[in-house]
Amino acid sequence: MNLVVDYGNSSAKVAIFDQHELQAKHTFDRPDDLKSFLESSSADNFIISSVTTDAEAVSKVSKAKNKFILSHTLPLPVKILYATPQTLGVDRIAGSCGALQLFPGKNTLVIDAGTCITYDFTDSSRHYYGGSISPGLKMRFQAVHTFTARLPLVNPAANPELIGNSTETSIQSGIVNGTLAEIEGIIGRYRQKSPDLQVILCGGDGPFFENKLKASIFASPDLVLIGLNSVLIHNVRL
Repeated sequence: MNLVVDYGNSSAKVAIFDQHELQAKHTFDRPDDLKSFLESSSADNFIISSVTTDAEAVSKVSKAKNKFILSHTLPLPVKILYATPQTLGVDRIAGSCGALQLFPGKNTLVIDAGTCITYDFTDSSRHYYGGSISPGLKMRFQAVHTFTARLPLVNPAANPELIGNSTETSIQSGIVNGTLAEIEGIIGRYRQKSPDLQVILCGGDGPFFENKLKASIFASPDLVLIGLNSVLIHNVRL
């Protein structure tokens, strides 16, 4: 059995896989709860991806026979062509590996709509090139409030009108419709380069955008976990 941990900004997502089959998922908000779970796990193989906490310390808690920490130096199913791989977020690496696990032999664009919105392109030859990073939905609402004198902090509206008729609805229209236009536009530009492109959407705000996008996409909320598991299997087999 494989145990994978995606340690994000606010919580740790944990998944159990039997080879490539996802068996169970858990989310832990408290480090002590995660520690207890890892101590009781009988998984043979373990991998962690972390953007915040000390991955080495978490890894030591696991009793797995084979343990790995995701980084650009770990053997990967993709070849990284990023100019500064040492600065590349491990969540972006995992997402791209997950995309190739789901769609082998395809050009893929992963859109991870979280705190930031990241776009990551990998070609059909498993070459990872990079992509782009822009502010996420909540960050945009916060920025409009923080960097102005009088504009309020408002919440996203599910389907805002194009023409807002108040300050609140104008902000909602500008940010939600503007973000959708950004995502649609970037997908369109990538598809000009790769007409057979497979677009995969994930991240905490993925469900918010999933049914609003006109472009053809595949939603995979577990993409990073799937990618971590594919990296784990790749390394166990070496």
